[in-house]
Amino acid sequence: MKIYDKLFIGGQWVESSSGKFMDIINPANEEIWAKVTEGMEADVDEAVKSARFAFDHGIWRKMSTYERTEILRKMGQLVQENAEHLARMETLENGKPYHLALREAQNNPQWWFYYAGIADKIHGETIPFEDNKHIFTLREPLGVVGAITAWNTPLLMATQKLSMALAAGNTVVLKPARTTPITALELAKLAEKAGFPPGVVNVVTGRGETAGNRLVSHMDVDKLTFTGATETARKLMSTASVNMKKLSFELGGKSPQVIFPDANLDAAFESAVTNAFVLTGQSCTLGSRVLVHRDIYKDFVSKYIEKVKELTVGDPFTNVDLGPHAHEQQLNTTLDYINIGLEEGAILAAGGERPSDLANGYYIQPTVFVDVDPSMRIAKEEIFGPVVSLIPFSDEEEAIEIANSVSYGLTSGVWTKDTSRAFRMAKNIKAGTVWLNTFRYVRWVTPYGGYKASGWGRENGIEAINEYTHVKTVVVDLEN
Repeated sequence: MKIYDKLFIGGQWVESSSGKFMDIINPANEEIWAKVTEGMEADVDEAVKSARFAFDHGIWRKMSTYERTEILRKMGQLVQENAEHLARMETLENGKPYHLALREAQNNPQWWFYYAGIADKIHGETIPFEDNKHIFTLREPLGVVGAITAWNTPLLMATQKLSMALAAGNTVVLKPARTTPITALELAKLAEKAGFPPGVVNVVTGRGETAGNRLVSHMDVDKLTFTGATETARKLMSTASVNMKKLSFELGGKSPQVIFPDANLDAAFESAVTNAFVLTGQSCTLGSRVLVHRDIYKDFVSKYIEKVKELTVGDPFTNVDLGPHAHEQQLNTTLDYINIGLEEGAILAAGGERPSDLANGYYIQPTVFVDVDPSMRIAKEEIFGPVVSLIPFSDEEEAIEIANSVSYGLTSGVWTKDTSRAFRMAKNIKAGTVWLNTFRYVRWVTPYGGYKASGWGRENGIEAINEYTHVKTVVVDLEN
C-alpha cells in the first residue's frame, strides 16, 4: 500500500494539521491501495499564506520571463520522463484504462511546453488617441490562484490549471478531488525538481467540505478556477463572493452528435460509439446524445446496438474499451438514471446492468436507449456514465432545436459533407466548441469552455491567459 503522509506547502513536504488519512480505493477491485493525508482548513491557510508571500515578496515575479519559461519547460520534460508512472497512478486512482491514461500522460507535457512559450509573450498594448496623451496597457498576474480539480481526468486538469496560471506569473494552491489526489501529489514532486521557487506551487489534499470550502472562501485568494459539477459551482459562487475573487468554471455537458445522411457515415458511426463510451462516459465533452436523421436512423440504430454490444468492459490494465466508474457514488448515479429512463418509457436496447462476470469493481455495461424523446431526463441531464440516447430528427431546424434544448452548452459535433449546412449548424448551436466532421478534438491550442450552465471562462490557447491576468491602463499626459 502506498502512503502519502505529507502536503506540499511552501516548497516543503509537511504533515497535515489533522494527522488523519483518507483511504484511496482502486475502483477496479474496490480495495484500498493508498492512504493520503487529510488536509484541513488550517493547512489551506498555510498554503495560501505561502502562495501570497511568494507572489508579493518572493522571486517568482522578479524573475525574467526567460527564467520562468525555462522552469515551465523543465516541468514539461519531467512529466515527459515520468509519463508511464503518472498514467499508472491515474489508472489506479480512477480506473481509466491504462492505454488511454498513458496516451493522455504522453500528451500532457505539451501544455507545459505551450505555456512556456507563451510566458514571455504576455504584454499590453499602446492605444493611439490624442497627440498629447500616451496611453498604454499592462497585463499583470492576478496573484494567488485557488485551483480545484475533478476526479475524471485528474492529471490533465491539474496540468491545465497549473501551466496556465503559472505562465501568467501567478502562484497556485491546488486542491485535487478527494478520491483522486495521487496524480496531483506526483506533479508536486516534479514541480519541486523543476525548480519552482517555494510557495509558487502548493498542493493540499482533503475533502471538499473542509479544505475545498476554505480555499473557495479565503480572503487572500484572488482567483478560483474550478472543474466539476454545475450544482457545486452554484454553491461556490456564493461562497467565493466574500472578496469578489475572479472565477472560472468548467462544468457539465450534455453534448449532441448530429449525423446527416450525406456524412461520411463510417467515420460518423465510429465517432458516435467511441466518443460516447470512452472513459466509461465520465467526461463532460462526450457526445451522449446521438441525433440521427430519420432517413438513416433505422439502419444506424441496428448497427450501433450491435457495435456497442461488442465493447469490452474489465480490468483497466488490459486492453479494454471501458474500465470501471471512478467511484461507487457515480456507479449508483448511473444505475439510477437507467431506471429513470425505463420509468420514462425509453426503450433499452443494450446494457443497463452490471457485468455478471465482474464481481468486484464499479463496472457497468455500456447502455443504449433508442427512440428517446428529447424531453426525457436521460436526454437532458448529465449522467456521467456510459449511457447514450439515440434520438431521430427530420431536418436541420429540428436538429438545432434538439441540440439547444438542454441547459448545457459545452461541446457539440456535426457530421455532414454539406459545407454550408455545417457552418449554419456551427453558428446556431449554442456551445463553446462545435466540431465539424470530427469530435472531442481538444488540444493545448484550442480554447475550451462552455455556454449556459457549462461554465464561465476559457481554458487552453492564448485565451486562457486572459483568465489569469488583469489589464491595467496607464495614461500619461505628455504636456505635464
